[in-house]
Amino acid sequence: MPAPGALILKKEERICSKKLIDELFTGGESHAMTSYPIRVVYMLKERKTVEEPSAMMLVSVPKRCLKHAVKRNRVKRQIREAYRKNKALIIQRPDMDARQLVMALVWLDNKVYPTNRVEQNVIGLLTRLSEKL
Repeated sequence: MPAPGALILKKEERICSKKLIDELFTGGESHAMTSYPIRVVYMLKERKTVEEPSAMMLVSVPKRCLKHAVKRNRVKRQIREAYRKNKALIIQRPDMDARQLVMALVWLDNKVYPTNRVEQNVIGLLTRLSEKL
């Protein structure tokens, strides 16, 4: 069992449900913000149980942006890594005990950036998101 402050991204923290994805993108309760080249679409839900994670995420890199799967996979890995290292900006808020944040990180550009630039953008988005909640 990892330590409470461990920087891990569990399977339970990833969005796999088609129903939840549709609700996130087509529901009227979702909001969005951009820190180019990443856009975050998010919504707040009530947590049903304490075992549910306080934040769930999904990464999307469209094929129209990056044609080669190798580049898409690299960008997805960069975004997941940056989120994993900095998710405490959102999770450790005291008001997140009863609520659950569901978010999708979507890539917008047609080129690959260095990992430190991607991480800076993710940190900026998570900070702005934390202030809005």
